[in-house]
Amino acid sequence: MPDPPVAPGPLAVGLTTALRRAGLPTTPERAAGLARALQLVPPRDREALYWVCRVTLVSDRAQLPLFDAVFSAVFDGRLDPADSRGDPTAPPAVGSEPRTRPAPPDRRPQGPGAPEGGVGHAGGGDDDGGAERDVVLAAASAEERLRHTSFADLTADELTGVRELVRRLVLVTPSRRSRRTRPTRHGRDRIDLRRTVRSAQRSGGDPVRLVHATRRTQPRRLVLLCDVSGSMEPYTRVYLSLLQGAVAGARAEAFVFSTRLTRLTRQLAVRDPDQALARAGAASSDWAGGTRLAAGIGGFVATHGRRGLARGAVVVVLSDGWAQDDPEDVAEAMRRLRRLAHRIVWVNPRKAAPGYAPLVGGMAAALPLCDAFVSGHSLAALEQVVAAVREA
Repeated sequence: MPDPPVAPGPLAVGLTTALRRAGLPTTPERAAGLARALQLVPPRDREALYWVCRVTLVSDRAQLPLFDAVFSAVFDGRLDPADSRGDPTAPPAVGSEPRTRPAPPDRRPQGPGAPEGGVGHAGGGDDDGGAERDVVLAAASAEERLRHTSFADLTADELTGVRELVRRLVLVTPSRRSRRTRPTRHGRDRIDLRRTVRSAQRSGGDPVRLVHATRRTQPRRLVLLCDVSGSMEPYTRVYLSLLQGAVAGARAEAFVFSTRLTRLTRQLAVRDPDQALARAGAASSDWAGGTRLAAGIGGFVATHGRRGLARGAVVVVLSDGWAQDDPEDVAEAMRRLRRLAHRIVWVNPRKAAPGYAPLVGGMAAALPLCDAFVSGHSLAALEQVVAAVREA
């Protein structure tokens, strides 16, 4: 009797976990996508399972050798816990065993001149000695490849496409209870005296009906402070697209700073992204200059924050933390902002660099006062920014 099939969910989680431990970047979103693919296309054999997993999880041809090794280890029974304990009798480690890549399933009808063996391999001519070569039938989409590419490594055409995708990101802040109330039918809510007295005028001043009220809820204000200094230039255009989408979608307040602070909410409110960037560039005179973190953050708190923009708001600072200010001045500006804001999210694209550690300078002074610290160097990393803003 054949073994019962493995459920798509556990299979997807197990394979992606093995791939991640072997060094292949896999996310929970890809595991969920593999589970959905296995439900839509139940594999009939090992080769069909291989291609479903490969198309779903592999985004770069350079990842194929490692993927093939892990897939063979998992589904050929070669993955054993003993290989991580140093047991000399254990099977070979993942990636060290010889492996062959199965041919893709051939679903096209065989014509009279078609060779046997399907479309998995193409036969060579006389000049290559009849050697077979693999035919790549599945490749990652351009959008999938761009998700994990740093903004600093994008070409001009790729940057245009990424900016459009960034503008579509939806930034949602947590809700808070407002001072305003609304009528409710529930007797457990407090009595609204004003509405009750007003209703009693219809019955000769006798309050025959008590009106109850509950406090409304509304999303917290979102404020974005973007560093447009020279060190942030590779990321500035993408981040301004993020600011423009937040102003249009979440009614956020947008500011940029280099050596001084500039409010760009009105300039970024237009629909045309190129026009918005042109208006933003014209409004700020110190574009690509030095970085004054203490002056930028402190100026926002003194000019706008204390007047209500920062009170109970989610504040997102997009900066690499390289500042000309004294670290203690940066810390003092952050402490003042901390007393007003509900949550501070710091986005630093340098965080993704290997070996990066915020040990000195303005970043080291500001980090202890932040609620979240994310990189935001790529489209996939900006999804972490969205999650950090949404977190209560």
